[in-house]
Amino acid sequence: MTGLTTYLASRPEVEVLGGAQHARAEVAVVAAPRLTAEIASRLRRAAAQVGAPVVLIVDEVGETDVLAAVECRVVAVLQRAAVTDEVVLRNVLAAATGGGSMPPAMVAELMRHVERLQRQVVAPEGGPNQLTSREADVLRLMADGLDTAEIAGRLCYSERTIKNVFYGITTRLNLRNRPHAVAYALRKGMI
Repeated sequence: MTGLTTYLASRPEVEVLGGAQHARAEVAVVAAPRLTAEIASRLRRAAAQVGAPVVLIVDEVGETDVLAAVECRVVAVLQRAAVTDEVVLRNVLAAATGGGSMPPAMVAELMRHVERLQRQVVAPEGGPNQLTSREADVLRLMADGLDTAEIAGRLCYSERTIKNVFYGITTRLNLRNRPHAVAYALRKGMI
């Protein structure tokens, strides 16, 4: 790491900060054998105090480390065996401007995690800001100008069911009336 520090210090686009100056850092470079719980804890504390993105250099990285890395503001994960001074410099400069770099396995795991979150939280059927297929059908027919009795006939439900479905939509989404509900659903791409 001493050679890397010397190299980075020799670059005009980088200022290497020492000890007490770390609070001014725009990017932190951390080298560790692996992202252990202890390293993650230290990085979390540093993220809370300084908030700088982290370029992490590790001997080995597991795809399951991705969530811990993201929590710690790690924006680039570099495997020590493949690292050159220029690669670190490129990643430090990218981190300073909002960029990052992760091994493909970690990116794939992050994408799987985002998919799971979307399925579980963001867009469950009938979730807080989503419509069930029945609700979408009711609003589509309202948008076509049908009244409650006509919608009930088309969907083979009772008028009372259609009124209950509409009440559920307006209550959950905090909407005032039919035009407001239809406009909201159209604007949000729900129907």
